[in-house]
Amino acid sequence: MTTNRSDPSPPLVLVFAASDPTGGAGIQADIMTISSMGCHPLTVITGLTVQDTVGVEEVLPVDADFVIEQARTVLEDMPVQAFKLGVLGSVENIEVIAEIISDYPHIPVIVDPIVASGRGDELASELMLATLREFIIPQATLITPNTMEARRLVASYGDDGEERSMADCATMLLELGTEYVLITGSHANTPQVVNTLYGAKGVLRADPWERLPGSYHGSGCTLASAAAAALAHGLDMSNAVFEAQGFTWQTLSAAFRPGMGQYIPDRFFWAGPPDRGGG
Repeated sequence: MTTNRSDPSPPLVLVFAASDPTGGAGIQADIMTISSMGCHPLTVITGLTVQDTVGVEEVLPVDADFVIEQARTVLEDMPVQAFKLGVLGSVENIEVIAEIISDYPHIPVIVDPIVASGRGDELASELMLATLREFIIPQATLITPNTMEARRLVASYGDDGEERSMADCATMLLELGTEYVLITGSHANTPQVVNTLYGAKGVLRADPWERLPGSYHGSGCTLASAAAAALAHGLDMSNAVFEAQGFTWQTLSAAFRPGMGQYIPDRFFWAGPPDRGGG
């Protein structure tokens, strides 16, 4: 028996990212975040990793031709409301992903420019960052670096970027072509975490959040994916960023520590038992 259904689809968010076996970061974090925020995740795997909650041991990039095939097949079948980019794996992958998203200029592109793991393991070479600056950032709607990542992204401007203020870094990233920059304060030595959204007219909002104890695996993935989901729902940038921050803070406040390293954000904090913050 065949049933015809006309139920509307939830917003679709297509993620380009690497797999994380711990489920704390990477494509797994993106899937959980996007689902928890009422969207349906579509995925293009850009790499496989060997890692635990302590750090990343190895990254195996997926072949660029296979990345293209994954993305084109999905995009020819389903209408996408947002793209989210995480660890892309190789220079070749960055180049082909830039080509893919250029065919969909009306779809917002949210970029989490992951440079290193929480332990400091390098996840992007200088050549990869240069390729990201040249091909991806000019097409980005929003990029979400922390303070360290922001400085690394602008380090090609004649110095190492260490002395640049966050306002200067944001200005340079905006000059590269992105529409908005959300610089997170998780790595700053401040009593509160202050996340600042910059646009063409300067600071659009600066949101302080309680600094929670501990170190978290996948907080940046969560924030960028939450922003992508909020934009896919039709929110404007300022409100989407605020909703994404609020969601991320809740996941961190309900985080758990299943291994010997960092805490993992609970992206389904609202569904847990009462002592975990759920209903």
